[in-house]
Amino acid sequence: MKTVFEKPHSLSDVSTTYCPGCTHGIIHRLVAEVIDELGVEGKTIGVAPVGCSVTAYDFFNFDVQQAAHGRAPAVATGIKRVHPDNIVFTYQGDGDLAAIGTAETVHAAARSENITVIFVNNAIYGMTGGQMAPTSLVGQVTQTTPYGRKVENQGYPIRISEMLSQVEGAAYIERVSVDSIKNISNAKKAIKKAFECQINKEGFSLIEVLSTCPTNWGLEPEEALSWLRDNLMEHYPLGVYCDNRKEKGGCL
Repeated sequence: MKTVFEKPHSLSDVSTTYCPGCTHGIIHRLVAEVIDELGVEGKTIGVAPVGCSVTAYDFFNFDVQQAAHGRAPAVATGIKRVHPDNIVFTYQGDGDLAAIGTAETVHAAARSENITVIFVNNAIYGMTGGQMAPTSLVGQVTQTTPYGRKVENQGYPIRISEMLSQVEGAAYIERVSVDSIKNISNAKKAIKKAFECQINKEGFSLIEVLSTCPTNWGLEPEEALSWLRDNLMEHYPLGVYCDNRKEKGGCL
């Protein structure tokens, strides 16, 4: 019988530790599928931060280095400069990348470091109990905004993809989602383009993935997917925000 679907070799056999309905597992699989298809498993190095995604090193069959909170792009920069022929990527949540790690991300893009960032945006701090994140929506209820995020107190959510599209060193930036079969397929294509951008030595790439956190949103998994579509996508539109790869159209 012909095999039509199987576990990517780049994924380990370790059982997931993510909460039921969490879409980190889907994103892990997409990253692993792309690495398998590009044939770069033996030369790939991941960088895991602090947060739910810190356990990424358990789930991949290639080397993964842990970084201090927010410092993954800086660590990835060092690894890539020492090993320029390796494929180096970070896997970061919004609490890590868009808060304590904002400077590292912006300056890695400004220097056009030839690394790839997988940015998982679920608009909340997951591992530490559900506090407001920089990407939490106005009015969103969290552990630290029990009456909803208020602009006068907490300001506006940060749109990372839009912000980085204005940084001259960015090569490829796209926002995707994993809420449906169609969007999962598009997310994989975007991740593959980002890795190909690095392979072709075209500079800094970032894929922002809208994701769910049913546990801290207080929703069932199916409800969380609907909330993502009805709320996150409204504030964070999907699409390509920058494409400065060779013979492409530039940034917004």
